[in-house]
Amino acid sequence: MERTRFMEHRGQRILLLDYAGVKDPAEALRDIRHSMEVVARQPPASLLVMTVVREARYNAAVLQGMKELAAHNAPYVKASAVVGMSGLHRIAYQAVILFSKRNIKVFDQESEALDWLVTQA
Repeated sequence: MERTRFMEHRGQRILLLDYAGVKDPAEALRDIRHSMEVVARQPPASLLVMTVVREARYNAAVLQGMKELAAHNAPYVKASAVVGMSGLHRIAYQAVILFSKRNIKVFDQESEALDWLVTQA
């Protein structure tokens, strides 16, 4: 299944960046680049984005890729949520937020994130 894909929730179009379970850095960086390409084809300030990172692993290169993804996506995103962060993910999240200067809301469950995102439309 495509990791970067559109879905619908309560009549709203959501872009899902599904990095759950990604453990290989090369795969993660490839997926991040693909996500950037998909986002760049959208109108400015048009996207509701849910990023799922549950059980994903990362290294310094992947963390840098995530920071660049968040910064790249900023002009295209209306609201963004991240789901499934462990303790180490939360440290990386802080680095991403500092680098990208974005407000990305954190949720434990996809259903909570989706429900919040549709209220931001």
